[in-house]
Amino acid sequence: MGTKILIVEDEEKFARFVEMELNYEGYEVTKVFDGRSGLELAETGEFDLILLDIMLPGLSGMEVLRRLRRTTSTPVIMLTARDSVVDKVSGLDSGADDYITKPFAIEELLARIRNVLRKSNVQNNSKVLTVGDLRLDTGRHQVTFRGNQIDLTKREFDLLQFLLENKGLVLTREALLENVWGYDFEGETNAVDVYIRFLRCKIDEVFDVKIISTVRGVGYVIRDEQ
Repeated sequence: MGTKILIVEDEEKFARFVEMELNYEGYEVTKVFDGRSGLELAETGEFDLILLDIMLPGLSGMEVLRRLRRTTSTPVIMLTARDSVVDKVSGLDSGADDYITKPFAIEELLARIRNVLRKSNVQNNSKVLTVGDLRLDTGRHQVTFRGNQIDLTKREFDLLQFLLENKGLVLTREALLENVWGYDFEGETNAVDVYIRFLRCKIDEVFDVKIISTVRGVGYVIRDEQ
C-alpha cells in the first residue's frame, strides 16, 4: 500500500492542484474542505501524513491540530497564507511537524513531506505508554495529561518511561538507578527520590492526581488503579 496523505484545505482548486502533484509522486490522497470533516478523518489514524490549512470553515486548523494531538501523533504539515513568526510558533507549539507558507513551490512541499515522513518512519518504532489520562510517547519524546503537554528534562522523562514500562511492579531505588542513571552511576541513591519529587511537582501537584506511589522501605510503583 502507498503512503496515504490527507489534505484539509478549503480552497478547492488549490487542494486539487496539490492532490494532482502528490498523485504523480505516487501518494494516495484524500481531500476535505472543512475543519470538522478533516478532524473526523484524521482521527481514524488511516493516514501517514496530514496537510492542514489554518484558515478553515467549521474548525480552524489550529483547533483541529490541538484536538488531534490528544489522540494521535500522525505527522502534520501546516499550510497557510500567514507568515508571521507568531503563527509559525503557535502551530509548532501545538504539535505541527512542519510549516509551509503559501505560495510555495511544489518541490519545496514535496521535500518537506519526504523529510517529515522520514522522521515519522523512525518514530513508528516508538510506543505510547499510558496510565489513566497520562500519555508518554517515546518517539515524540512527549508527555501529556488530558492533552496538556508536560515539559520534562531528559532524566525525568527516562525515569517516568521506565516506571511506565514496568507498570504494576515495585521498583527499588537501586533498580531505578541502574536502569535510568546507568550502572556506573556514583552518586547517592537519594537522586531517585529527588527526581520522583520533580515528577510529582510537574504532574501530581499540577493536575491533582497521584501517578507514582511510594512503597515504604522498598521503592516506587505506577499502577493502573492509582
